[in-house]
Amino acid sequence: MNPSSFLFLSSADVRALLTMDECIAAVELAFRLHGEGKTVPPVVLGLDVSRGGFHIKAGVLSLSRNYFAAKVNANFPNNPARFGLATIQGMVILCDADNGSPLALLDSADITALRTAAATAVASKHLARPDSRVVTICGCGIQGRAQLTALSRVFPIETVFAYDKTRENALSFESEVGGSLNLPISVIDDIAGHVGDSDICVTCTTSQKPLILQGDVRPGIFIAAVGADNPQKQEIHPTVMARCKVVCDVIEQCAAMGDLHHALAAGAMRAESVHAELGEIVAGRKCGRESAEEVIVFDSTGMALQDVATAAAVYEKAIRERAGTSLQLVA
Repeated sequence: MNPSSFLFLSSADVRALLTMDECIAAVELAFRLHGEGKTVPPVVLGLDVSRGGFHIKAGVLSLSRNYFAAKVNANFPNNPARFGLATIQGMVILCDADNGSPLALLDSADITALRTAAATAVASKHLARPDSRVVTICGCGIQGRAQLTALSRVFPIETVFAYDKTRENALSFESEVGGSLNLPISVIDDIAGHVGDSDICVTCTTSQKPLILQGDVRPGIFIAAVGADNPQKQEIHPTVMARCKVVCDVIEQCAAMGDLHHALAAGAMRAESVHAELGEIVAGRKCGRESAEEVIVFDSTGMALQDVATAAAVYEKAIRERAGTSLQLVA
């Protein structure tokens, strides 16, 4: 490409280029490199406004070349009802980390959805029981669909329970996702009555109060807590966090905005009680699941290196396939 040009990759381009399997591989590599100490610590900046908020996540990875990426996402929960817009909108800028040249500008919606679900898939490989077959999905929006798709890549799922505060969303999830993945999905109205029957539970909601209580969990369950990506959100009760093995994507970040944040604020646990970051487990520096009875929570707040790795994978595939639109940065 001309040094003054860069690729624009629309949402349609990203969807056509990025498969879940490719995303899982890219995200797993990012966690491994981070766990091996081969990365610059990623950064995050958040800004709340009246009806939502913005966050910026940025990081650098050494892959086939040195990449920098910064993702700017807007999260406005009332957008679908008020304006007919998506809850999350944004973009990723990908640059050459050696000279600063912009390489690509990508729509962030599918990158965010797939890389978040890919992190759950990576975590579940190390933290869920190998014989896991029953999954509960709490939150049947775009992220819930991506989460189940990712889990289906790493486990032979046999039974799925689907919960959403809006039953119509769960029914749509049942018909559409069940059909596309060829999985039996049952819509449930009571989380507590079914989490105890599950091997894996994913919470990907906008809840601001705990969904999973101590009495809901059973020995051996793996819980991926995905929804709490700002300090106001909460899905897992502090007593659950205190009594299980906790693994974070980034401990410092989870302490500021994840379910760990609420457990610390409640005095239920200390940051030093966190077992590991996921990267340490993927890199083999710390153990994952050690027994069939362990209850493990993965506190997932979204690591910027996931965005770097995923955006780089999309960009490199776009170059190979001559996809996207070339734009000039300067005249």
